[in-house]
Amino acid sequence: MIIGEEEIPNERALLTQEDGPMMASSASVKYIVIHCSATRSTRDYTAEQLLRDHKTRGFRTVGYHFYIRRDGSVTQHRKLLEVGAHCRPWNRCSIGICYEGGLSADCTPADTRTLMQKGSMLALLRELRLLFPKALIVGHHDLNPVKPCPCFDAVKEYRF
Repeated sequence: MIIGEEEIPNERALLTQEDGPMMASSASVKYIVIHCSATRSTRDYTAEQLLRDHKTRGFRTVGYHFYIRRDGSVTQHRKLLEVGAHCRPWNRCSIGICYEGGLSADCTPADTRTLMQKGSMLALLRELRLLFPKALIVGHHDLNPVKPCPCFDAVKEYRF
C-alpha cells in the first residue's frame, strides 16, 4: 500500500514505525471515528494504561489521535495527519477519538460518557470539522458493525 509517497508493506508495518507515515493532506481525512475504550465506567483507565495496552498489542504508541478521560481532559497521541491504528481499513483516511468507558459496571456495552466528556468531545469535533469540513463523523460501529463501539449513535448525535 502507498501512503503519501511512502510504500508500506501492510497495515501491521504502520504500528511499529518510530515516526508514523502521514496522510497526503487534510483532504485525505474522510472520517472522524469515535471509539470507546471498552472499559468499565466504574474504573479509571488512564492515558498511561491505554499506551501500555496498545504497546502490548504491538503498536508503537496509542492508536487513536485523541483520548478523552471521564473528567473531560483530552490528550493527543498522534499528529493530526499521522496515520492512526484504530479502524482497519480506514486508518489511512481517518482521525480516531476514543473516550474512556463504554462498559457499564456489569461489563455490558453502554453509553457511559460523562457531561464533561460530552462537552470536550463536542468542542474537539467542532475544531476538527473546521480543519476537515468534508469528513464524516461516525462511530466505530458504523464502519465495523460487529463492534458495539462507541456504544451510542455517533452519526445521529454529531450531525452538523
